[in-house]
Amino acid sequence: MPTATPRPRRWTTCRCPTPSSSRSRPTGRRTSSNPFAPPDAHAGTARRARRRPSPGDQDLAATADALLLRRQRRDRSDQRADRAFRFVFAAAGVFVLVALVAAALSMGWGGRTALAEFGLDFLTSTEWDVGAGEFGALVPIFGTLVTAAIAMLIAVPVSFGIAVFLTEVAPPWMRTPVGVAIELLAGIPSIIYGMWGLFVLAPVLADHVYPWVSEVLGEIPLVGILFQGPPLGIGMLTAGLVLAVMVIPFIASVMREVFLTVPARLKESSYALGSTTWEVVWDIVLPYTKSAVIGGIFLGLGRALGETMAVTFVIGNAYTISAALLEPGTSIASTIANEFAEAVDPLHRSSLLALGFVLFALTFVVLAAAKFMLMRLERREGLK
Repeated sequence: MPTATPRPRRWTTCRCPTPSSSRSRPTGRRTSSNPFAPPDAHAGTARRARRRPSPGDQDLAATADALLLRRQRRDRSDQRADRAFRFVFAAAGVFVLVALVAAALSMGWGGRTALAEFGLDFLTSTEWDVGAGEFGALVPIFGTLVTAAIAMLIAVPVSFGIAVFLTEVAPPWMRTPVGVAIELLAGIPSIIYGMWGLFVLAPVLADHVYPWVSEVLGEIPLVGILFQGPPLGIGMLTAGLVLAVMVIPFIASVMREVFLTVPARLKESSYALGSTTWEVVWDIVLPYTKSAVIGGIFLGLGRALGETMAVTFVIGNAYTISAALLEPGTSIASTIANEFAEAVDPLHRSSLLALGFVLFALTFVVLAAAKFMLMRLERREGLK
């Protein structure tokens, strides 16, 4: 009986899941080709190989540490420099305040004898008699205020006209030379203005102007009394004219600079609507710059109140109060300049120092009023 030939066994590939083909979440570890090897054997070896620093990694770490240390040192240096910067400029600001307070206190302390002797009568008395020891500040205060008022009445319109001419009317080739000339006038010493007023302006006024002013304007009711008096050529009106010439460069320069800050689009839009040059200046330029213009005017007023040498040359130095502007008078600064070197009496010297304190207080009040006015204007503009 024939035996059956055995059928050859067919070998099939096992499709059981292996660690490499498992559908479990990948762990990021390398697996061995041997399915019976521990799954983390090669991964642990790789991690140990990665943790072992190489010489290049050590150099890189050292470089990073050096950069970090350098950055920290630079930050500390910048902080020290910033503190020094703040200290220096804070000291400059404090120095201004200290100097201002020290000047006021020194003059007030120097004038304490006169203030204790005369009290408030020092401000209301018209007497100034060195021999009798009677001193009053009303005449110098009156002369200071009158001459400054005359100067501002003349200087403000003229300065406004100069600024408008240089910014709106003058051809481009003329603006720079005229602007430079105005700035040069501001650098002329006040004694030069005083000598010019005494030796040039006063004779011309005495011979050709004041006689006509006294004869014609002196006859006008109510205001004629302001222009009566002998045509001497020196007096409060002449002092006001010299002061006006001195403060015009300051006010005109400020007005010119602030007028140049007006955007060209605003003026061109107004011109496109048919506005004239005067309408553009009055309706566009002035409203846009009125705060700065007022500040420049009060800057000139502060200069006029404290001017000394130019006024001393032409005011006449007479201790009288008169409504006539052609009459001689005096001011606080000219009184101090004329008499301080010869003040040997302690009461006389104290009275002069008290006059300086009054001038300081007067200037401070005027500038404080200007600042208050500017603050109100800015607040009102903010509400619009």
